Amino acid sequence: MTRRAVITGVGHYLPERVVENAEFEATLETSDEWIRSRSGIERRHFAAEGETTSDLATYAAKAALADAGCEANGVDAIVLATSTADLTFPSAATMVQAALGMTRGFAFDVQAVCAGFVFALSNANALILSGQAKRVLVIGAETFSRIMDWSDRSTCVLFGDGAGAVVLEAQEGQGDSDDRGILSTDLNSDGRYKDLLYVDGGVSTQNTGFLRMQGNQVFRHAVEKLASTANTALDRAGLTAPEVDWIVPHQANIRIIQGTAKKMGLSMDKVVVTVQDHGNTSAASIPLALSVGKQRGQIKRGDLIVAEAIGGGLAWGSVVLRW
Repeated sequence: MTRRAVITGVGHYLPERVVENAEFEATLETSDEWIRSRSGIERRHFAAEGETTSDLATYAAKAALADAGCEANGVDAIVLATSTADLTFPSAATMVQAALGMTRGFAFDVQAVCAGFVFALSNANALILSGQAKRVLVIGAETFSRIMDWSDRSTCVLFGDGAGAVVLEAQEGQGDSDDRGILSTDLNSDGRYKDLLYVDGGVSTQNTGFLRMQGNQVFRHAVEKLASTANTALDRAGLTAPEVDWIVPHQANIRIIQGTAKKMGLSMDKVVVTVQDHGNTSAASIPLALSVGKQRGQIKRGDLIVAEAIGGGLAWGSVVLRW
């Protein structure tokens, strides 16, 4: 028998405020058609004043726990992926721990920007495989609306706020690719590409800063690196792209999603797409898409899923799992 980390619950949360593309026309030289044609985005959600990343994460966590039929104190650890934590410290994960009434275990944040959830899921998998935890709550949550330059039409129309979460639980498998749970992971980063996507401020510079991106360069790296990491993870699991039931990608841009699927030789019919309704929610986008995909009836028990993402760093990676 082989220990596997299996997703037993999933949930998400979106702030109440919905911002349609047309809302930007009053302040920017842009249009609904311009935004849709370049990104596939039609609308996104923005957090309310005073609504923080840990708030969003807590709502998503409660939904995932309910889906798993699990109480907060049945969780051994929380791993929260975010680049927009409430405070410099403590971690947003510990704030979620307190909000859930969880009085045991441990909690920490992971920061890998849009690839954050893949990194968090890989770390949670390692905790389970090593025996340090039996049940881990893995969350991606962001309030990117707080780091937007509202005069930069090339970036501010692309991002939204939201949160998604999964409950990852230790179960026994046979040790082959038919097992439920995480079958393989692949993580990468290359700091030489920092200037392609970053925030021009931080704690040691004493300046909050705004998101800056060289969109064309990010696009060029994204398709190549996402297809490569997905294929690497599949190979590690002894699987091939035609065996995949669903790609659940980071929801950054419909053209990146389409390009990656094409490079992998897969139809868009095998891709869970939510970018049109949520925009780029960074580390929240994959768990959010998993939750929506399950709600839609797309993702079913036993399905083979590849989740892949790329973000600032550059950091990128993928996870192959059976639902």
